[in-house]
Amino acid sequence: MTSTFKSYKSIKDSVRRLRKEQTDSEKILWKLIRNRKLLGLKFLRQHPIIYKADYTGFNYFIADFYCHEKKIVIELDGSVHNERKEYDQYRDEVLKSRGLKVLRIKNEELENSKVTLEKIVNYIIMQEQLPSLRK
Repeated sequence: MTSTFKSYKSIKDSVRRLRKEQTDSEKILWKLIRNRKLLGLKFLRQHPIIYKADYTGFNYFIADFYCHEKKIVIELDGSVHNERKEYDQYRDEVLKSRGLKVLRIKNEELENSKVTLEKIVNYIIMQEQLPSLRK
C-alpha cells in the first residue's frame, strides 16, 4: 500500500509484484470472492486507485480488493495496521472523498470465512440502503 508519485509503469510493476506475493489472508479471501462468487460481483485484487496526477506522475493507493460496480474497497488488516492507524484513516478519507466505500477486515476474521462473507454482504446491502435512509 503506497501513496507516492510514480509512473504508470511503476504502479503496474508494483501491482503485479503484490499479486504474486499475496498474504495468506489475501489468498483466503480471493478464493472466496473471485470469479463473481460473491453476489455475482466482480472483484479485482491489488487494484491501483489513482487520486492525484500531475506532470511528475501519479499519486495512488493500492486496494487489497476492489469492486467497481459497488465502488467498494476491501482492506485486510494484519498486525502492521496497529502501528499505522493514522495513515489508514487518512487513506480511508481520501478514498471516501473519491466516492468509494471502505470495509476493513482484520486477518483474524478470516478464520471463519462464512462470517467474513456475511460481513461483506451485509456491508454491501447497508451501503445500498444508505441513500434511501438519508431522504
